[in-house]
Amino acid sequence: MKKILLCCSAGMSTSMLVKKMEQAAANRGLECQIEALSVSAFNEAISEYDVCLLGPQVRFQLDELKKVADEHGKNIAAISPQDYGMMKGDAVLDQALELIS
Repeated sequence: MKKILLCCSAGMSTSMLVKKMEQAAANRGLECQIEALSVSAFNEAISEYDVCLLGPQVRFQLDELKKVADEHGKNIAAISPQDYGMMKGDAVLDQALELIS
């Protein structure tokens, strides 16, 4: 089971993307737990996940959050604004899976 965390400013806008990612994972027969949370919950949540992806609205915090992610041995990256804006769940799932392996 892959555990993927998406963070944005309030955890709301990424919830639609989570649904698209879950559909893409189901279509591939992959077991994934994907959750969207506010970036303010990141420090407490990161240890529970395999990887974290940031929404474009909080990508400016990547360097700061990477330090915390590194402490937990987790990868973190920003979702491309194009994939995020077009809600490309399959592309964002691919990005997450690449960061896990």
